[in-house]
Amino acid sequence: MSAGLPEVGIRGLDPRLAGWGFPRWGSAQAAGLDLHACLDAPLDLAPQAAPVLIPAGFAVLIRDPDWCGLVVPRSGLGHRAGLVLGNGTGVIDADYEGPLMVSAWNRNPSGDPIQIAPGDRIAQLVFTRVARPRLVVFEADETASGRGGGGFGSSGR
Repeated sequence: MSAGLPEVGIRGLDPRLAGWGFPRWGSAQAAGLDLHACLDAPLDLAPQAAPVLIPAGFAVLIRDPDWCGLVVPRSGLGHRAGLVLGNGTGVIDADYEGPLMVSAWNRNPSGDPIQIAPGDRIAQLVFTRVARPRLVVFEADETASGRGGGGFGSSGR
């Protein structure tokens, strides 16, 4: 990695990953590291069924509290097939060193299941800096901006 970036360890848990090309980014300027479905057999995700945890086959060792990993969807699968993450975005804290799992969900209201085969690229891992501002507790009447009373969507379209 470039200067100023942490070294992130990768501990392989599934020997098939190397044959699927892991670890690699999809292109020279891609932000996300491809995550593969480490399944033993194809999986059918029925429309609107409960999310399923799919192993990514490795663990990351970030270990720098100024950084975290974000597991995010692959845009093509989400747009074309309806595959989304069951938890929206997964946050991998710097001190989590267990197996990465992808929560997958078929958002389609009906129709055919989404089939995920062993080795399919189903999500991506993006590394980002973490900001931890100093939190200050205010009394309820101390808001300065005047906004917030109108609620969600109150600033218009």
